[in-house]
This record gives sequence, C-alpha cells and structure tokens, in this order.
Amino acid sequence: MAPTALAPSPNGAGQRAGSPWLGWLLALTATVSFSIAPSVAKTALLHGVPPAELMAVRMGLSLLLIGGFMLLADRSRLRIDRRGFAIAVGTGMINGFGFLAFFLSLLRLPASIASMIYTLNPLVVIMMLALRGEPMTRRHGVRLLLGIGGAFLLIGPAGQVDLTGAALVLVTVFVFAVQLVSIQWFLQEYHAWTITFYMVLGMNIIGAGWWLIDGSSWQPPGPVGWSAIIALALISTFLARVTMFGAIRKLGSGQVAMTVPLETLLSVLWSLLFLHERLSLIEWLGGG
Repeated sequence: MAPTALAPSPNGAGQRAGSPWLGWLLALTATVSFSIAPSVAKTALLHGVPPAELMAVRMGLSLLLIGGFMLLADRSRLRIDRRGFAIAVGTGMINGFGFLAFFLSLLRLPASIASMIYTLNPLVVIMMLALRGEPMTRRHGVRLLLGIGGAFLLIGPAGQVDLTGAALVLVTVFVFAVQLVSIQWFLQEYHAWTITFYMVLGMNIIGAGWWLIDGSSWQPPGPVGWSAIIALALISTFLARVTMFGAIRKLGSGQVAMTVPLETLLSVLWSLLFLHERLSLIEWLGGG
C-alpha cells in the first residue's frame, strides 16, 4: 500500500492514484469488518460486560495488535512528526467519544435500529466535503432528502425508539464523518499503519479515561465477553481501520462513506440472525 496514493490538492479534494478495484476491495473489507461491531458489542453488553470496560479493553488490545505488528514488520512506520501526531491522536480522541456514545446507545436501542440511524453518516461526510469546496450535486441532494426521510421514519412514527439513544448514535455519525474527512484533508502523506496506530492511541486515551471516571471497576468478561472483545479488537478495529484508510487513499472519503448503507444492511442482518431482533413495517421502510 503506497503511503501517498492520494496527494493533497489545493482544494483539498486530492488526486487519487492506483487501481480503483483495489480501493473498492479494501473498502468492502472494511465494510464487512465494521458491520459485525454492533451485534458483537451488543452481545458483550447483554452478557454483563460494562460499556467502559468493553471500550477500554477493546482499544488496549487493538493498540497492542497494531503496535506489535508494526514492530515486527517495519518499526520505522512508528515515526511521525509533531503535526501528524497531533492530528492523528486528536482525531482518535474525537473518535473515542463516538465509540463511547455508540456503546451507550446500544444500552437503549436494538443494534439493528442503531445501525440504520448510522446510515446518515455519508450525508454528513458529503456536507463536510462541500464546505471544503467539493461539489454538492443534485444526486447528493436526493440522497440527503432520502436519508433524512428514512431517519424520520425510524425515529418518529414508529414511536418505539428511545430519543436519547438515537441522539447518541447521531453523535457517532458526526464523529465518524469528522474522522473520514480529516484523513483525506490532513493525513494523506502518512502511511496507513502510522495513522492507524496513533488514532487508536487517541481512542485509548478516551477509553482509559472513561474507565477511570467510571470507577476503574473490573468485572471478568467471561468466555462470551472475551470472544466479543477479541473480535472487536482484531476485526472491527485492527483490520477495519487499516483497510479503510487504504481505501480512502484510493477512492477518497466521499466514495468510501457511500459503503455505509451496505455496512448497515449487513449489521441489520447479523442483528436479526444472532440477536433475534425484530423490526416494525415502518422501521423497515425507514431503513430501506
């Protein structure tokens, strides 16, 4: 994976290089890896793993995985200048708040509903890119209207969705959009592994801080809890983020964000299959 596959341009959009097929393969891998997170996290919470402990242990294991891999493969990738360090760690800390909000939302919402609301993410990314000078097309406007209409059907007429839980998911939507555009705008000259390590370091700061504020209590996760935490660390953090950053270099953050509906479809499918959740007709219509 080339460290400069997307070089910054004056308008911030960047000039993509390399095979788009590789970019879409990376994006698809990231999408599938991210899609399991809501159901796996919900499973851990249902088995008594506290949210603060779940996030802290997941982020800690992820950092060890990424750091260990980099030490074995190419330890020079751990070097980063002050600017890159500040932006990557800062973006990771912002994203850590998004993880915190999403875990708390799962205490109030079914994983399938939280996943459907999260589909608004591409619309927020498009609007952020438009503020930076990338064109806002008529197609984007249609997508925006469809997304808002779908969210209204999910949260409003069904009358069963906890509004606080929905608001927590919207915080995650905004935070993840900030992460996507920050990578495209400010971190393109750095290698994907380097960005991943320092962003996960930032998420660890939030995870550890939340755990300390929550009382630093330790409750043994048990076999199911440990399995969920390892899956979240290895697949939904380590693999998902490396492939996502590579995809952004090949395709741009706007295109990568468009894979979120597929991620949502898969997340809902896993929730129906493994958590036995059910949706009303109006909720299905809103999600559709």
